[in-house]
Amino acid sequence: MESRWRKAKMSLGLNLCVYVPRTLDDGDSPSTGSSTAALVSPVASSSSAATSANTTPTAEQRVKGAGALMPTTPTPTSAGLRLSKSGSKSFKKTCAICLTTMKPGQGHALFTAECSHTFHFHCIAANVKHGSNNCPVCRTKWKELPFRGPLPGEFPQGSARINPVNGHQNGGQMTILRPLPRARSSGRLHHMTSLLPDTDRSIFNDDEPLDSLSEANEGSQQGCLRTVEIKTYPEFTEVPESTSERNFTVLVHLKAPLAQTLQTSSKLEDGNSLGTTRAPVDLITVLDVSGSMAGTKLALLKRAMGFVIQNLGSSDRLSVIAFSSSARRLFPLRRMTETGRQQSLQAVYSLTSNGGTNIAEGLRKGSKVIEDRQAKNPVCSIILLSDGQDTYTVSPTAGVHKSAPEYCSLLPYTSNGCQQVPVHVFGFGADHDSVSLHSISQTSGGTFSFIETEAAIQDAFAQCIGGLLSVVAQDLHVKVESLHPDVHFGSIRSGSYSSRLADDKRNGSIDVGDMYAEEERDFLVSVNVPPGYGETALLKVGCVYKDPLMKETINMADVQVKISRPAFVSVQSVSIEVDRQKNRLHAAEVMAEARLSAERGDLTHAVSLLEDCRRMIMGSTSGQSGDRLCQALDAELKEMQERMANRQRYEASGRAYVLSGLSSHSWQRATARGDSTDSESLIQAYQTSSMVDMLLRSQTMSRSSTPRQMRHVKSFPARPQPR
Repeated sequence: MESRWRKAKMSLGLNLCVYVPRTLDDGDSPSTGSSTAALVSPVASSSSAATSANTTPTAEQRVKGAGALMPTTPTPTSAGLRLSKSGSKSFKKTCAICLTTMKPGQGHALFTAECSHTFHFHCIAANVKHGSNNCPVCRTKWKELPFRGPLPGEFPQGSARINPVNGHQNGGQMTILRPLPRARSSGRLHHMTSLLPDTDRSIFNDDEPLDSLSEANEGSQQGCLRTVEIKTYPEFTEVPESTSERNFTVLVHLKAPLAQTLQTSSKLEDGNSLGTTRAPVDLITVLDVSGSMAGTKLALLKRAMGFVIQNLGSSDRLSVIAFSSSARRLFPLRRMTETGRQQSLQAVYSLTSNGGTNIAEGLRKGSKVIEDRQAKNPVCSIILLSDGQDTYTVSPTAGVHKSAPEYCSLLPYTSNGCQQVPVHVFGFGADHDSVSLHSISQTSGGTFSFIETEAAIQDAFAQCIGGLLSVVAQDLHVKVESLHPDVHFGSIRSGSYSSRLADDKRNGSIDVGDMYAEEERDFLVSVNVPPGYGETALLKVGCVYKDPLMKETINMADVQVKISRPAFVSVQSVSIEVDRQKNRLHAAEVMAEARLSAERGDLTHAVSLLEDCRRMIMGSTSGQSGDRLCQALDAELKEMQERMANRQRYEASGRAYVLSGLSSHSWQRATARGDSTDSESLIQAYQTSSMVDMLLRSQTMSRSSTPRQMRHVKSFPARPQPR
């Protein structure tokens, strides 16, 4: 009789449970020990301690049977799928997907298919989600799948999908139906649903509305007191009257203003009518929480996100996407008011690490948050961090390995569909896919940063948001036009910025996009200089951009470029400004060429290319004058040589270091490289005052962090899991 009863209990799966703690909206204190447990059956294991007793274990007993795997600090949405630690000691099967041992009690649920083959539940659920309905071992076509999310319309009335923030089933491989309390108003319902990581929503249009007061103030602004500055520098100020030049270089220099000071019709809190303000931001962070992020990495990532959250203003909005084997949205775009900060911190601190690295799915969900939002702040960006290789395909076709260009289809666009939202990417550690991550940033118009050490995560984030929180110009376009009938453009060297020349070679343009406060941009325009007398007007430069606060288009007055044409020139002195930018562009070209040589295995040739470039730069006019940018380029090229000393070091850090350097110089924007976020480093030639201020704030906070504060960050322990 006992044997039959044990078989019956095994068939019902009574030895497993899904732990669903009460939320803050349930009315109970989050610290209470009472919880509900729903029975599920994703596995039929060989034996269980729960079946050795004649009485059914209580929900509390089943939860305790999972050991210390549940979060010790309750959160509004925290759950986990866990096996009892008891089980067959002789269970030594290997999962055919991740090739690790399947031993009950390690914190992984198991799934036994109808063909009798067993897998980790999170492995096979992710496999099925990406299009495979056959057994990976015997290729049997399954009739019952380990996961199939309910189709639209299948939910009972009053129910919603709830996926645990820190669930080890990786972002919704398990779907739980749970009735939502009836809200008294639509505002209450929005507040409640915003606490839930509803990654299975088909449309992410539940973003929090913008501050009505700030929207009203936009119409009362009387004007911006500073504008983008345009300067031009010809390669030579004098050219003999009888001489013609075929490749004469003109430098176009732009500098963004300081943080905008606005005259408003209403007084500020301090009683003054003048105040310094900025454009509010919609920020989506896409964070890798795969198994390799366990331990100190995840703790420091949480602290870095805490820094970001604390430094966003009440008009800024944040949404967080966490990805491992799949991706989940922790919460929709939410304003960082005091309440929004607390809820966001609570959700971020509840994260745990587990599973593989599905960058594509994380990027897809982050893009969808942007594209589906109802309200839009003027500035929008994605921050993506990953420490591993993408173990999943971009294409839904199973078995087809992704290639870097396929990420392009996942990148977000603005509402008009013509401007991409920049994705600022952070490659963390020695094992990340720097090539794919660099391609994501390069295609979207963002930057690629290489975080070599764990402690540099917060500083790298701080430098990035220091720029994002200081945008003063958007959609900036530069236009150049010939002023002489015989002057034609040869080329426009603009790095990664898109540039065009008209068919007649007498007009050109450069798409610059957004500029942070005090940022500078330099472009080299090549023209021919015909013979002339007295003075020759070569070209004129103008720009147009949108003020993100006033939402008005600003046209800057054209600046003309003229050179003197004396009969005789004794000494032609090259412009230091032009020579400096030639060195920068040449260095970027050599970096790219050296990387190609290194990828072919010819590290000796790569190092030689870098050495020749160093000698050329330091021997140039600007290098000899002690120019800071030339010194920075020399220091960076030397560092690259050292990281190409052997194949092992190049694979570990050299490739990522070079790609981050290329990203920085091609966009003329600061990136983190190794541990070079220090504002005193020569390598950081593009840092703005806003970036430096945010970095100093981060470093001050890190130095003042007490051990007790660090324990609070690490109070949500993550058990290391196999990739």
